[in-house]
Amino acid sequence: MLKKRGRSTIVFDQGPVILSAASVAGQKEGEGPLGSGIDFISEDSFFGQKTWEAAESEMQKKAVKLAMNRIGAHSQDIDYLFAGDLLSQLMASSFGLMDLQIPMFGLYGACSTMGEALSLGAMAIDGGFAKRAMAVTSSHYASAEKEFRFPLNYGNQRPLSATWTVTGSAAVILGKPEKTAGRTVCIQAVTTGCITDFGVKDSMNMGACMAPAAADTLSRHFKDLNVMPDDYDWIFTGDLGMVGQKILIDLMKKEGYDLSGKHRDCGIEIYDAQTQDTHAGGSGCGCSALTLAAYILPMMLKGEWNRVLFMPTGALLSTTSFHEGKTVPGTAHAVVLTAGAA
Repeated sequence: MLKKRGRSTIVFDQGPVILSAASVAGQKEGEGPLGSGIDFISEDSFFGQKTWEAAESEMQKKAVKLAMNRIGAHSQDIDYLFAGDLLSQLMASSFGLMDLQIPMFGLYGACSTMGEALSLGAMAIDGGFAKRAMAVTSSHYASAEKEFRFPLNYGNQRPLSATWTVTGSAAVILGKPEKTAGRTVCIQAVTTGCITDFGVKDSMNMGACMAPAAADTLSRHFKDLNVMPDDYDWIFTGDLGMVGQKILIDLMKKEGYDLSGKHRDCGIEIYDAQTQDTHAGGSGCGCSALTLAAYILPMMLKGEWNRVLFMPTGALLSTTSFHEGKTVPGTAHAVVLTAGAA
């Protein structure tokens, strides 16, 4: 039976399940609304390392080990890693995960990478190419500022439209459905995003850059599966923040979809807008990944939610494209999560 639906969506016969998830974060994230659900919080922003980049690699190591320990798994039990980060040549993932010696696909979807990793991992399992696969992403405020904006000691002023790069990492292990005593969360379908460019050049306004891509993927998803916003308990986008959320809602209204009461954004959820100075919210590969592992999955496993659309968004810029005056295209990858008894 053909699994492709419409232009961009794949529906799985028997959705791969999430066997384990773990999260690691910095102190600022631990002080936010999701802090109680994060598995490991470090007061040391260097995570015991000498550089910001090495700190990010260390976060990935910790997240992966926590996720494997949770189900008693070892490196040899994982067939493939699907991993990525924001740094040049995916250096956080390469240096962080190489000692595991697990076959790895390095991914760059910017802040949408967790959605991309979950999609490809689910396809590998559903297609019979793997029994278990792991999706891993990370970001670090200091390493991202250093690479894409200004060194921290420069002390530049951030505009109100700017988001705060999340210091965090999460790892999710996917596998074939297994009989368990409790509830499980499975991936029922995925919608792969296209690259969408509305001509925005302001790299300090990630919400405006990514909202058109979120709207495009979401519209494709609704049409491919013939569903509506009310078919989900919640629709979580990635890192649109407060600016991008408003743009997305307006764009979807023009398409005939009302997201009122159904949309939430990981970049808004992860920080407290009243007490934490993050301006428009959070961003980075770790933003949606942390929100998934520390908040969305626990709520689904507790029976609070049964069906969630998880759709991380990414701004596909580089230091080269930015300095050459290019626009900032975006993308978004949607993952349908359903919960129930195994």
